[in-house]
Amino acid sequence: MQRSPDAVMLFAAGFGTRMRELTRDKPKPMIEVAGRPLITHALELAKAIQPARIAANLHYKPEPLQALLEPENVQISLESPEILDTGGGLRHALPLLGDGPVFTMNTDAIWKGPNPLQLALEAWDPDAMDALLVCVPLDRAVGRPGGGDFSADAEGRISRSGNLVYGGVQILKTDGLHHVEEQVFSLNVLWNKMAADNRLFALEYPGRWCDVGHPEGITLAEELIAADDV
Repeated sequence: MQRSPDAVMLFAAGFGTRMRELTRDKPKPMIEVAGRPLITHALELAKAIQPARIAANLHYKPEPLQALLEPENVQISLESPEILDTGGGLRHALPLLGDGPVFTMNTDAIWKGPNPLQLALEAWDPDAMDALLVCVPLDRAVGRPGGGDFSADAEGRISRSGNLVYGGVQILKTDGLHHVEEQVFSLNVLWNKMAADNRLFALEYPGRWCDVGHPEGITLAEELIAADDV
C-alpha cells in the first residue's frame, strides 16, 4: 500500500441548510464567490498538487455539479437515496480513490495563502500519523461562528476543544472505515480512535481562511480574496 496520498475527495453532498434561500434551487458548492462557484476554488487547489485521481460525493441537486465536474475528469460518487455523511460518503467513494491515504477537502471555504494540500503533503508522516488535519487559529479564521475545534501539543497531536479551527483539508488513512458497522457516519468516528491512539495530528495553516457555509461568508470571502495581505 502506498504511503503518500495521490487522490483527493471533495465533499459536496450536503444540503447547505445554513445558506437558507441561496440553496433552494442549487447545491451549496455552486454558490458563487468572486465570480466562480465555490467548488471551483477547491478544485483549483486540488489540481495544483497533480493527484492521480479526484472524486466528489454528490447528493443534493447533483446535476449542475455533475455538469461542472465531469469535464474536469472528476469522478462522481452519487449518494442515493440517503446522504451518507463524511465517513460513509468517503467509504462509498473508495473504489474511485484507490488504496492508501487520501486527501479530503470540504468545498465551502476559501483559503488565502499557501496551498493547504501541498503543506499537508510536505508534513505528512505515515509512520507517526493516521490523519493530519490542516487547522487555522481562531484569529485567522474569518467568518467562523463559535469557538475552535481542537488544540495541539508541541508535536502537533490533537486534543478536542481549543483555539484551532479545522479548515476542512486533511490527509487520512482509510483502513478504519471498513470497521464501522453503520452506513451513515461522520469521520469523527475515526478521529476519536486516532486521537486515543495519539495518531491524530494538526498542521497549523500560516495564512487566512474563510468559512463560506453561511450567507455572510460570501462577502467576507470576497473581501479576503481581494485583500493584499495574507
